[in-house]
Amino acid sequence: MPELGSLLPSILTPPPGPQSKAMADRLRKVESRNITFLSERFPVFWESATGANVRDVDGNTYVDFTGAFGVTMAGHAHPHILNALKKQSADLVHGMGDVHPPKLKLELLERLAHLAPWEDARAVLASSGSEAVEIALKTAELATGKSGILSFQGGYHGLTLGSLAATERDDFRTPFRNRLYDSVAFAPFPQSEDVDVVLTEIKNLLSRNNELGDAIGSVIIEPIQGRAGVRIPPPGFLASLAELTRSAGAILIFDEILTGFGRTGTLFALEHDGVTPDLLCVGKALGGGLPLSACLASSEIMDAWPKSKGEALHTSTFLGHPLSCATALAFLEVLETESLVDQATLLGNRLLEGLRHTLAGVVPDVQDIRGRGLLIGIDLNKMDFKEYENTTTGTNNTTIGGAITASALTEGLIVLPAGADGKVIEITPPAVISEEQIGFGIECLAKIIKTGLAS
Repeated sequence: MPELGSLLPSILTPPPGPQSKAMADRLRKVESRNITFLSERFPVFWESATGANVRDVDGNTYVDFTGAFGVTMAGHAHPHILNALKKQSADLVHGMGDVHPPKLKLELLERLAHLAPWEDARAVLASSGSEAVEIALKTAELATGKSGILSFQGGYHGLTLGSLAATERDDFRTPFRNRLYDSVAFAPFPQSEDVDVVLTEIKNLLSRNNELGDAIGSVIIEPIQGRAGVRIPPPGFLASLAELTRSAGAILIFDEILTGFGRTGTLFALEHDGVTPDLLCVGKALGGGLPLSACLASSEIMDAWPKSKGEALHTSTFLGHPLSCATALAFLEVLETESLVDQATLLGNRLLEGLRHTLAGVVPDVQDIRGRGLLIGIDLNKMDFKEYENTTTGTNNTTIGGAITASALTEGLIVLPAGADGKVIEITPPAVISEEQIGFGIECLAKIIKTGLAS
């Protein structure tokens, strides 16, 4: 009999159940209203999770097609990672990362240096993806002496002030526009038919430094844009971008916080295009479920930072936190011993082919189903949201992705919307998800989308 982790959904009470609703009422009283979206149909409060299953406070069991924002590459509560956490918690919970480092900080840095795409690599550890981006931008400025940034439309790099300046999302930027660094240019993210036009524009932007304000010292890009709707650049684009960037004397930063550590079917997404950046930001899956990120670079680039004289120029209280380092090392072991990179390819192909087959022809309004490994997007940009909303869901969700997300939840499937207008369903499940769970997810999404379009 299947155990929690590989189960199909079991909905005992239509979600959100009474316990989740009661907790939502309590949350309204204590959390800023900006943080958690609360409605009659959303959210459910999680109580436990294992493998590809999540159980809420009302006893409902779900299949998790999000991997909790892509974090649980090895599945929720992987035994080896949990054992590492328990063992470390009995020895050392907190250290002094930049003064008297925990030995695990050293061991993790050595492991990351071995996995990095340079022969001689250095790293700075952090806690969040946003901070890893901040470190990358600081490193690029030190290495080039130039502060300007070139980023891409649709790009998402975090919400701290430096990373937000490089994030092209008006909803996040507008309230804080007066505080954001303004020498940032945003180039179009290429579609297959406009790559030459985009490259020409990038070349022009890189050569027009003075018109932008500060000269451009860094170019930052996601090898596959995640939050923008799983947008994959055309073949050869990243190589051409690297050439243009280096010709302009700038530093190329790959933000692989989502795509790193097997998510796309290779250790890093950069391998699909055979392009090595100057700086690499990683996070999410790295911590095995605990907060951890890193900025990696060759020693040549990272040595732009001056030698410490007793005060680190970039550090934090929880730098190299022993518990996070322990779970990270355990996750990297699982990644290798359980062949999770290969699993991402195998299961990703199953998902992609299954979705394309199930939705082929029947639903012409599905613009595209695309992805690499276990990073997949169902693009519904041709779909009329108002019709779907009024006839099918009866909700006031502001995007079609939000409506589908709420409908899927009632069926026991957890998904997330993506894209600037929320018309892409993003799928990033754990690499330990079962074939049966994948089959359920495919049929569930197909049924919801077909029902909405048929109305």
